[in-house]
Amino acid sequence: MHDIYRSWRAVADEYPGRVLIGEIWLPDAARLARYVTPGELHTVFNFPYLSCPWDAVALRQVIDQTLALNAPAGVPATWVLSNHDVDRIVSRYGRADTAFSLQRRRYFHNFPVDLQLGTRRARAAALLTMALPGSVYIYQGEELGLWEVQDIPDELRQDPIWQRTGGADPGRDGCRVPLPWAGTEPPFGFSPPGAASDPWLPQPKEWRDLTVEAEAASDGSMLRLYRDALAIRRSRTALDDGPMTWLPSAADVLAFDRGTSVRCIANMTREPVGLPAAAALLLASGPLDGGLLPPDTTAWLQVD
Repeated sequence: MHDIYRSWRAVADEYPGRVLIGEIWLPDAARLARYVTPGELHTVFNFPYLSCPWDAVALRQVIDQTLALNAPAGVPATWVLSNHDVDRIVSRYGRADTAFSLQRRRYFHNFPVDLQLGTRRARAAALLTMALPGSVYIYQGEELGLWEVQDIPDELRQDPIWQRTGGADPGRDGCRVPLPWAGTEPPFGFSPPGAASDPWLPQPKEWRDLTVEAEAASDGSMLRLYRDALAIRRSRTALDDGPMTWLPSAADVLAFDRGTSVRCIANMTREPVGLPAAAALLLASGPLDGGLLPPDTTAWLQVD
């Protein structure tokens, strides 16, 4: 395989600005590192981060391992919360078990989902992720806060995994439902008016509040949060591939500086935590509680 990737890299290098990104599912960092050695792929997707539970200790461990893996190869770290093979982040973070494993997909679908909790955590995870050094990949619909559609009628499911397992594994259709663009009724602008048929998978009617049209007009929407975060990320040199420094923090709180001017604090506890009094708020994933950062909330701060 590595000979093949080296031959592809030689072709890619003939076209400046092109990048090879590997969708490499491997269980250990040592094997993964071989794919980003000089002359192979430019970078690989970070599936350990994608599968990590909403837990400060586990997330810090994955972040440290990722940075340690990429540094010797001189390639940017990648950060990804969702893709077309895994349950959407809002649903995952709204379950009792917030981790994910392809082999245990059917197990996760047995848990009830608290969409309000999952959305709050997904917003916090978005800011945490976009504050990390490296490249961020956003799966379509993640920026709208879409959830995993688990009640697709059996006769409409498309995924071969559903067919091969005789319905034991629900498959990946739930994260592949067409995006809601506009309007108040399905197909929400995905298909033009008068289309001969409906989209291949049905959209929940509740997505009327999660269309691009609706969220673009709402200050507190997930889409607005993503757009604001990306704008700040582009405008602050500290959020480039500069240094990252962990800071002392309470248990279940992640706090780090990017450069000398931007601080990220993610509260994964069940209680509000204090914020530095002298720091100015750049952006928060949810409303603050006075000068406190509520549970399952992340803040970006301007520090000197």
